[in-house]
Amino acid sequence: MDLASRLLLLLEVSELGSFAKVADHRNVNRSAISKQINKLEQDLGVHLLNRTTRSLSLTAAGLEMVNQARHLRALLNDSKRLAQNYHLEPRGELKIASSALFGRQYVQQAILIFQQSYPDIHIELLLEDRVVDVVGEGFDIGFRVGEPKASNLISKKIARNRLLIVASPKFIAQYGQPNTVPKLESLPAVVYSSQGLLIDKIKYQDPKGDDTFIQLNAAYKVNDVEMLVNTAIAGKMIAVTTAQTIENEILEGKLEPIMTHIKLADYGTFYAVYPHRDPPLKTKLFMDTLKSIVGDNIPVWESRIPGFEKMYGNRR
Repeated sequence: MDLASRLLLLLEVSELGSFAKVADHRNVNRSAISKQINKLEQDLGVHLLNRTTRSLSLTAAGLEMVNQARHLRALLNDSKRLAQNYHLEPRGELKIASSALFGRQYVQQAILIFQQSYPDIHIELLLEDRVVDVVGEGFDIGFRVGEPKASNLISKKIARNRLLIVASPKFIAQYGQPNTVPKLESLPAVVYSSQGLLIDKIKYQDPKGDDTFIQLNAAYKVNDVEMLVNTAIAGKMIAVTTAQTIENEILEGKLEPIMTHIKLADYGTFYAVYPHRDPPLKTKLFMDTLKSIVGDNIPVWESRIPGFEKMYGNRR
């Protein structure tokens, strides 16, 4: 073993807590671990471990060396990732986490296209609406709404996602076109509700430019965003939804945007999140594939809403 290898061995001893556990992990004799740690202490000229028959503990010098070993391990891992970027053909596994609807609509489509170009990459996809721990659960990349708060993640914007209010022609024929906030608040609405989260208030700017809220008349609560659209199509309620959830319902005349003159607050932006500033080539290539489907400046879902750029406050 060289000095670097012995430092990494010391780190492993500190993390696992005993020579015996490290020996089992490496499938070697316990005496071999002890010998290498003794050699490290001789090379460095410092005492690194306090040993008893029952336990091990790090000395002050040992703690410093363990910190150096962590930096060394991170540097070696980064070097491996950089080397992967120079492979002529990316290979290996790619673990992806995504919110459920976005995953079904766009990530799945990107995977099918991606695997045609890179058949040596095996993909695992998890669809979850909870915030997945990308690092702790071993994912290469995750897709979510909103910039991550965790400082250990790198984020890259994928596409904006804006709100609109929709109703069916049947509903409008029965109730008329609402043209004021009080009228809108009186109409029956389907709203999203899940695990203590109830979205029955929508932020907008009043004519004075102040932020205020629309209080929806929640006649029906449901924990699936697709059901918001489907319920509005049925003609009994209005729905506030995101442009991303709209497929061809407006193009086909099943739904109409209403109250388009008010300025709604943005719902959020889709981000890709990943653990390292310089991700492996396979991760970069997958993000490029997804972006080619979603679009750059104008996301594909906005193109399915004619005139959307002039609705709800012209928020370009």
